[in-house]
Amino acid sequence: MLQNVFKNIPAAAYVALVYLFIYLPVGVLVLFSFQDALLPIPPFQGPSLRWYEAVLTDFRIMDALWNSLVVAVISSALSCILGFLAAFGLARYTVRGAGVVQWLLVAPLSVSYLIIGMGLLITFKTMGIPKSLLAVIIGHTVINLPLAFAIIYSQMGEHQANLERAARDLGAAEWQVLVLITLPLLWPALMASFFLSFTLSWDEFIIALLVSRFEVTLPVEIWSLLRSGLNPKTNAVGSLVFIVSIILVFVTEFVLFGRRKSR
Repeated sequence: MLQNVFKNIPAAAYVALVYLFIYLPVGVLVLFSFQDALLPIPPFQGPSLRWYEAVLTDFRIMDALWNSLVVAVISSALSCILGFLAAFGLARYTVRGAGVVQWLLVAPLSVSYLIIGMGLLITFKTMGIPKSLLAVIIGHTVINLPLAFAIIYSQMGEHQANLERAARDLGAAEWQVLVLITLPLLWPALMASFFLSFTLSWDEFIIALLVSRFEVTLPVEIWSLLRSGLNPKTNAVGSLVFIVSIILVFVTEFVLFGRRKSR
């Protein structure tokens, strides 16, 4: 027994070092967001909530926060709707070249956001679409749609198709099958797609920077603050973004995996 414990020590130490490497920068960020001094440098002076108060009373940051929420909600909803329609069509109907269509839908997952952002910038310029929140919403829908499609399509199994066929045999109309059978069965996948898309949109910076001008999202506003140097105010904003992202990840895990465990 004691020998097994000693054998597990190197593995436990390695895992601890990996987590330390990942979360130490975040921990430092959160710690110095409570710094009472003007600069987020040692020695730590605090704790104090003065910088959180400064963030919550800064109209530019609050406007950027609101813009991020609007962009994340709308782009995530659009991604889920379009992803569901694409997944339903490919899973329930015979489509010529379905494999190619699937590949084209998920291909953007392997493309750099910088490349996508530059392509969107050129496309919007050609189409006469100005830099705005609308452009950011379109851009975030483009990058989130493949993820939503992949999640929803992976959950559309044959057992669901059998239930849909049974409902049609019992006289249900197509819209009743969709609303009463398909959507309830896919609800965890839809919610997971929405929250993951929301998280990615909430944190996304490159596309938002390239296709926005005056109405910016919160990551772009944080970047603007960092250009003037480090201060606990930027740490407080970053901590709030991190907290929201963590909450969304836990909600997604609870919705998607919690229901699986309860079955």
